[in-house]
Amino acid sequence: MNGADRERKASGFKVRTGVDEARSILGDAVASLDADSERVRLEEADGRVLAESIDAARDVPHYERAAMDGYAVRAADTFGASARSPAVVRTDEGDALEPGTAIRVHTGSALPEGADAVVMIEHVEEVESTGELEVEDAVAEGENVAPVGEDVAAGQHLYEAGHRLRPSDLGLLRSVGRERVAVTRRPTVGVIPTGEELVREDPGPGEVIETNGLTVSRLVERWGGRATYRDVVTDDAAALRAAIERDLTTDVIVTTGGSSVGQRDLLPEVLDDRGEVLVHGVGLKPGHPVCLGIVEDTPVLALPGYPVACIVNAVQFLRPTLAWLQGREPAPMPTVAARLDRKIASEPGTRTFARVSLEARDGERVATPTRAGGSGVLSSVALADGWVVVADDREGIPEGETVPVEIWEANP
Repeated sequence: MNGADRERKASGFKVRTGVDEARSILGDAVASLDADSERVRLEEADGRVLAESIDAARDVPHYERAAMDGYAVRAADTFGASARSPAVVRTDEGDALEPGTAIRVHTGSALPEGADAVVMIEHVEEVESTGELEVEDAVAEGENVAPVGEDVAAGQHLYEAGHRLRPSDLGLLRSVGRERVAVTRRPTVGVIPTGEELVREDPGPGEVIETNGLTVSRLVERWGGRATYRDVVTDDAAALRAAIERDLTTDVIVTTGGSSVGQRDLLPEVLDDRGEVLVHGVGLKPGHPVCLGIVEDTPVLALPGYPVACIVNAVQFLRPTLAWLQGREPAPMPTVAARLDRKIASEPGTRTFARVSLEARDGERVATPTRAGGSGVLSSVALADGWVVVADDREGIPEGETVPVEIWEANP
């Protein structure tokens, strides 16, 4: 243990790194890692991150098509047509249109050769006895016709590398002829819960059900990674070191618990001995005793053991780490605006994450801070709708202010 660690063990966190600075330090360490790629079928690409830019290889549609149900015609044959004085044309069949004739088409049908417009079905009257069609509305050339490339033009730029694919993207890619795409490999994450008091089930006196590893491993999967949820490791330096060394084959290691400055908080010391501690102690609440390090080029995020503190730090540091490893910046957090119906207290120099519930009252959205705000109260975040972030330079937020509420679980 170095002198700074001994001092921190003795006096606690007197100096805390700002959230943005801590994230920047971590980002600099992660940015040096390569984002490998693989080619996958579109069916397997939802949520994956493109490792290539993509241009359209063909027009969509690649033929002129009817945009409405009706009859394909030559626009000139309908000139002056109205309900009082309809234009009369003959109905025909086939793929080519002769002057003075019309061919029945459906939305998406290829436009017959010789046709340049479509009359909507509700603007025609069929005369069964003569096989003629009375057109009650004049159409202009190109009316109700989808031209070649109306949706996508051949050569059109569609996506940059780093774009996270959505279901609609997959449909568009298939429409332009793609069946496989190059995507970044999903980062692998070893999730290691620590603490001699943790058990998976049937807790006795002094024992606690392990939840952080489960939560974090599911967040990893939601954020595009592949998690290995490990068994609990007790508070023993040799056991912790062995667990970290075992998972150095992964892209990221996440531990939960044992990251503070107490007698059983051994992870910062283990990381310092085995690699490098980048940050220990961050100016956020709940969850300032987070430790960020790197061992043999593998980022190690030692998250606090209190469940809410663990979740807050996972969102602030693990989420962007997984994005960086996939060659992209993390997407902005989705927010909704709401009026605060009770003040939020905060300490200047600390970024506070206040859990809130949302409801509609008298035509406006209202955010109510949860009564149970402790970092160990898991229900305060699991039963909340989101959180309000109090900036580092603010001393709380007064009642009645309209604030953005981060819906942190909605966006991968």
